[in-house]
Amino acid sequence: MEGLKPPFLVLGTHHAFMDFIVSPLAVFPYRANYVSELEGFENYGEWLYRQAGCLGTRKFVNDIALIKNIKRVMERKGILVLYPEARYANVGTSSKLPESVGKLAKYLDVPIVTLNMKGNYLQSPIWNLTMRREVTLEAEIKQLYTREQLKNVTVDEINNALAKELAYDEYAWQYEKKMAVTFPKRAEGIEKPLYICPDCGAEFEMHTEGADIFCGKCGSRRTMTEYGRMVRSDGTEDAFSHIPDWYEWEREQVIKEIDSGSYKLDMRVKIESLPNAVNFIDLGEGRLIHDENGFRMIFRDYGDTEEREMHFAPLNMTSIHTEYDYRGKGQCVTLSTLDNTYFIYPLEHGFNATKIQFATEYLYEKCKLAAIQK
Repeated sequence: MEGLKPPFLVLGTHHAFMDFIVSPLAVFPYRANYVSELEGFENYGEWLYRQAGCLGTRKFVNDIALIKNIKRVMERKGILVLYPEARYANVGTSSKLPESVGKLAKYLDVPIVTLNMKGNYLQSPIWNLTMRREVTLEAEIKQLYTREQLKNVTVDEINNALAKELAYDEYAWQYEKKMAVTFPKRAEGIEKPLYICPDCGAEFEMHTEGADIFCGKCGSRRTMTEYGRMVRSDGTEDAFSHIPDWYEWEREQVIKEIDSGSYKLDMRVKIESLPNAVNFIDLGEGRLIHDENGFRMIFRDYGDTEEREMHFAPLNMTSIHTEYDYRGKGQCVTLSTLDNTYFIYPLEHGFNATKIQFATEYLYEKCKLAAIQK
């Protein structure tokens, strides 16, 4: 970073709300603009977010207006901080970055900086936001490409370099550092990302209590140690002791389900919309369907007298925004257009935000491959 002055683009990892505290410290003494989802404006107030330099957008949509605003920041010699994962870490590991990040870097024609933060997830994981105050934080900020270097690399080379620089595994880092988390309820809530029993394969039957996670169907139980490892009741480890391995095994099960043609979500849901930065609108009950054709949402929008059906094609969604307990209302996913964001909550058993995320990501990759082969 020595000698680097604005304008430049900062691409950071995205663990938890603490990211928004660490990032300004990392770019100090400079002030930056930040890309933020619109619900943050609604939650904290639009005036405050504007004063903090936030640019509003909706997640997982093609927002041309946002690109123009980012370009404007660069033209006035500013700094733009972007979290390309677009969601907090579910189990402390990095998500796949969208291919468009490399294209954005080339388009802006400014130095590219990476900010890899460590400890933010461990301090306040998305599935249980209680602060673990024993966790210390680290962050590495570096200039990945100068403006001149950027001219001589391809979009694919940029994306590959970013994937390497922004990779992280919080539980591996914790174990390596021997950083103890003694919070007695440290496992409570982790059944939301770890929703399949690794012993009997039952879905949505995992429960947590204190430092333990157990299956309500077969009774198998594991304990999260102070160093973030899952061990059986006799203290032994197995293939699922490293939490991200359990998580990725679940992804494989969803992929198998889709490839076999048996994946389908079809259930009654509660829907709220966020058309602006002012307030949510309760749209009542609707129906959410998700299969190989993407999402279909059947509902009555604000002001409508008849039900409508909205379709979100799999090739247009690299992923989906998920929440594990959004404002105390439980798990939800969001579907967005340029003009509205729909927050969708289950009214039936069998809804898990992690599984829906896995399915969305794989269906995108599958459809993208099919389109290339054509």
